[in-house]
Amino acid sequence: MMLNETLQFLLDVFVQGFAGVLLFRFLLQWLRAPMRNPVGEFIMALSNFVVLRARRFIPPVWRLDSSSLLLALGVELIYLGLTLWLQGYPYVQFPLPGLLALSVVKLIRISVYLLMSALVAQAILSWVNPYTPIAPLLMAITQRFLRPLQRIVPLIGNVDLSSLILLVICQIILIVPLAMLESLAARLL
Repeated sequence: MMLNETLQFLLDVFVQGFAGVLLFRFLLQWLRAPMRNPVGEFIMALSNFVVLRARRFIPPVWRLDSSSLLLALGVELIYLGLTLWLQGYPYVQFPLPGLLALSVVKLIRISVYLLMSALVAQAILSWVNPYTPIAPLLMAITQRFLRPLQRIVPLIGNVDLSSLILLVICQIILIVPLAMLESLAARLL
């Protein structure tokens, strides 16, 4: 029992963490975020060893880094397979369709959490140090999602509440549609 919990913790930290890094790399490229900052350089250094090799075989699609996305999907697939194995899942046959569907849902969930983290970090840094080197990175991540809300939501006493509203929307996305998709994907296992 204790060994399984320890192994699950290590899987959560290292395997799913690496899937998150690969996904974050893809998302930063999709959002055209600047990579010349401590966070961007860290992500590149951490994932270059596998992404650069994979690019030899996986071409970009619509000028997007499809190798990072497919690697994130593969690492998440491995993570979920190992997690099910640790939980004693009876592998009569390997549940590849269910694991693929669940991996996609988990990557979408991680993407929403990354957006929420960027919103919180941007809010904190706007008070503490608005000119930090990662401010352009956070701006590139959040602005695509904040801009439509800023057109709709008026300033209240010169305070922009669009970040708060986007956090609420993200939380609703996590609670309703992603939870439903996750339960549908789990049924395929």
